[in-house]
Amino acid sequence: MTKLSVNINKIALIRNSRKGNNPSLEFFSKKIIEAGAAGITVHPRPDARHIKPDDLSDLSLLTKELNVEFNIEGNPYEERSGDYPGFLNLIDAIIPSQCTLVPDDRNQLTSDHGWNIHSEHNKLKEVLNYLKDNNIRSSIFIDPDKSQLDAAKDIEVDRVEIYTGPFAEAFEKKDGAVLNLYKEAIEYANEIDLEVNAGHDLNLDNLPTLLSYGEIKEVSIGHALISESLVYGIENTVKKYIKITQ
Repeated sequence: MTKLSVNINKIALIRNSRKGNNPSLEFFSKKIIEAGAAGITVHPRPDARHIKPDDLSDLSLLTKELNVEFNIEGNPYEERSGDYPGFLNLIDAIIPSQCTLVPDDRNQLTSDHGWNIHSEHNKLKEVLNYLKDNNIRSSIFIDPDKSQLDAAKDIEVDRVEIYTGPFAEAFEKKDGAVLNLYKEAIEYANEIDLEVNAGHDLNLDNLPTLLSYGEIKEVSIGHALISESLVYGIENTVKKYIKITQ
């Protein structure tokens, strides 16, 4: 079974378009969890376009109360700026279940590439040691590249999250070469005993194909799931994903 972690950034984006707390992150997170999701994912950014640092404490308490995982994504090198305290300072204050390291700069619209672990080996290893010391599962956002998978294994990360943006595009275009690249990467990760997460642009249509490629511990899905919820409702949409991942 693959666990589903729902990224609630887009719910926060809607909330931030008006003053107040509607829609409530806590209310919808509880609905999502009660529908069967195994976790909640957030990606706080320095510009606070969606999830804000002040949201994290309440979400951490909620996920602990309901006994599900809390995954915080972000760039570990992002430093303090204005009201943003710096990514690792957020992690230190919250101690989530999982921390996913993403190589975004602050001007990116969304995550669109994985780490080059070879060039960041020593710096990433230092962050991983910090996470291990605090009993936080580590995950690194990477492209479907066997060399990067080997490098991830070498620095002893707990998991990799394979960036699936190109997979989703290839699925729409029926691009077999790119789809096969993902299949080979997931199979190879399984062969070398490297645990795999996946995320970005996954939806109800393409997820079954990705899961057919091999063992995937967790998928993190936000944009498509929230969009599909406009049609099916949040609880029904989560249940549709759970049916796929079981």
